[in-house]
Amino acid sequence: MAPVSILLNVIWILIGGAWMAFGWLVASIIMAITIIGLPWARAAFNIAVYALLPFGSRAVSRDEVTGAGDIGTGPLGVIGNIIWFVLAGWWLALGHVLTAVIFAITIIGIPFAWAHLKLAGIALWPIGKVIVPA
Repeated sequence: MAPVSILLNVIWILIGGAWMAFGWLVASIIMAITIIGLPWARAAFNIAVYALLPFGSRAVSRDEVTGAGDIGTGPLGVIGNIIWFVLAGWWLALGHVLTAVIFAITIIGIPFAWAHLKLAGIALWPIGKVIVPA
């Protein structure tokens, strides 16, 4: 990881990035408790790690990385993402958007606002995504 990414990640954690990662972790635990939510729990946990350290990484579709479709990137993944959106995606995305608006008020906060907006997009449609180094 580049030194700039490390610095941005440290600042991110100190100014509130840990709270949104905690929100993702809570969503992951709630989904895991329900047993039928295990596919969503795994996706939410992976994105919780990304929400904790977003700089130096990016989220891409899993079929871009593997070169082949799978259950999460096909029609079942779409159904899973719709269910996710209804159960947890909208409130995680709302938290990221509201935080982005607060950060965007200052020039220094713009990179953090942009990271929150990327996370808001992932919050709406996480199934079939994988986190890779940028």
